[in-house]
Amino acid sequence: MGADRSGRGVIRRAVAGQRRDVVVGSLLGAAHQTGEALVPVLIGLIVDRAVVRPDGEALALWLVVLAVVYAMLSYGFRFGARAGERAAEQAAHQLRLDVVRRVLAPHGGAEAGRPPGALVNVATEDARRVGALNMALTLGIAAVVGVVAGAVLLLRASVPLGLLVLIGAPVLMALGHYLARPLEHRSQAEQERAAHASGVAADLVAGVRVLKGLRAEPAAVARYRSTSQASREANVRAARAAALQTGLMLTLTGAFIALVALVGGRLVLSGSIGLGALVSAVGLALFLPGPIAVLAWVGAELAKARASAARIADVLAAPGETTGGTTEPAAPSTGELRLHGLGHAGLHGIDLTVRPGEHLGIVVTDTADAATLLRCLARRCDPDRGRVELDGTPVTELAPAALRSALLVAEHDAQLFDGTLLDNVTAAAPAGADPQPAMDAAAVDEVAATLPGGTAGRIGERGSSLSGGQRQRVALARALAADRSVLVVHDPTTAVDAATEARIATGIRRARTGRTTVLVTSSPALLGATDRVVLIDGGTITAEAPHEDLVRDHPVYRSAVLT
Repeated sequence: MGADRSGRGVIRRAVAGQRRDVVVGSLLGAAHQTGEALVPVLIGLIVDRAVVRPDGEALALWLVVLAVVYAMLSYGFRFGARAGERAAEQAAHQLRLDVVRRVLAPHGGAEAGRPPGALVNVATEDARRVGALNMALTLGIAAVVGVVAGAVLLLRASVPLGLLVLIGAPVLMALGHYLARPLEHRSQAEQERAAHASGVAADLVAGVRVLKGLRAEPAAVARYRSTSQASREANVRAARAAALQTGLMLTLTGAFIALVALVGGRLVLSGSIGLGALVSAVGLALFLPGPIAVLAWVGAELAKARASAARIADVLAAPGETTGGTTEPAAPSTGELRLHGLGHAGLHGIDLTVRPGEHLGIVVTDTADAATLLRCLARRCDPDRGRVELDGTPVTELAPAALRSALLVAEHDAQLFDGTLLDNVTAAAPAGADPQPAMDAAAVDEVAATLPGGTAGRIGERGSSLSGGQRQRVALARALAADRSVLVVHDPTTAVDAATEARIATGIRRARTGRTTVLVTSSPALLGATDRVVLIDGGTITAEAPHEDLVRDHPVYRSAVLT
């Protein structure tokens, strides 16, 4: 989106990106409006030159001219609207891509304080509203041409009528802009409430199994009902503001047209204009409400677009959790991982070296400290003190995408997507790689056996058709199939039975032979298959030895892994 990520910048770039279609649509729309304004003038000419003084040849000639004008305005409307709609849809599509790209950016931060449903609302409805401004702009420019053409033609018929329109139309446009201000604020509140309702709905759907297990359905329904009602009320207030704005504009427009008709009638009675000019003036007076109403509608669309653009700008301008580096990691990576004096949140002075190809276990007695450690390793945040190094290079100097190509942190709550089991396992795997070893290591064959179609069976959104243990195994297989030089896995078997857990412990060891693997867990089965285990208690490393030695000699470790 460029450097300017304010609401105005979002609108400016959405329009500039579709400049060609907007210009083409505006020109064709202007041709349509000009044709509409010419129709009553031509009818007035026909009355004066072929009806008042009957002339068959002149009548036929003017009827042909009228038919040509009708064809022109019809062509202009059809293809101008097509160009405007294309500009609106393409701009909305580009904005959706920009929002999604920012949400998925390696440096993160866009999701902070925003539930998933709110981000979906920004990427869909808000993007649509800003994109629709291109259509509004196309029609608005055409409407201005229509008003000007009508005024010019009225000036030719009568200078007083033309001056009245030239003065009155800008006043109406200014009033329309002023009346749209409340609508902008109401529209922004409506979108905020709608996004919040979407976020609550997404959270409830994602946790429906937990809610049912806790028998908390009534509380969840009450929460969503309250949020939905607040969204509905905001929508109603916005609709009332829009109706009031539209109603006032129609009233003002009607009064303006009545004034034009009154002045035109007095001119006819005074003999200043003839019968044909009267017909043209009345026709133009009836034509003018159309483009003026369009200008009022454009004002309302601009108000909505401003509110939505501000919300999009907030997402695009969200500060990242980390700043990006530019260095590429060593190729091939040796897989050496070092923590030098790492300090962040509850962690203090963590010094740790994971040797290339080592199978290391880490037990953290405080779950918050474990989460902090994983965030630092995944570089979803940079530590307050110390540093993390991969193959001797600080991860802060590595490009985020390149870092993730060498180091993968598979968190406990990794999500699956709607698709086949095999697609989920191979999502991050190198092209052409055989996923079977990873599936065997994670005991995914048992999961495939429960699905119609086996590995080609669909598992539903977030793996909804699978149990918790089955989802964990598929997520673990995906992490193993990615085949990164360094793999950090957090509690991959908490929902798996003991026999399967023992099989997985052996499978991980076999699948990761020669690759650096870090298991952040308290599972005795997984820790028993490691080369050594590091205990972090109170935010610092307090013990380091093989699993069996720590179980025998260290009470805190024994309590952490055996209770």
